[in-house]
Amino acid sequence: MPLVKSPTLLIVGGDDELVIELNKEAFTRLRCKKDMKIIPGATHLFEEPGALEQVARLAAEWFREHLQAQPRTSAASGR
Repeated sequence: MPLVKSPTLLIVGGDDELVIELNKEAFTRLRCKKDMKIIPGATHLFEEPGALEQVARLAAEWFREHLQAQPRTSAASGR
């Protein structure tokens, strides 16, 4: 985990205590920009009504904030 460089979002179901603890441990070992979100009332598969939609919204917000297009470089021009 300490070698991860990309911004990382951990999303965990609030009713899955074991997975929460595992994610907390991973979170402390990450040295990159990071966040952890817990979906209340959800299990690890996010099968509960509305849970998967919350996951999708959180992930989309994270990607919008942290993924930026990089200019393409041309092999011929060296740019």
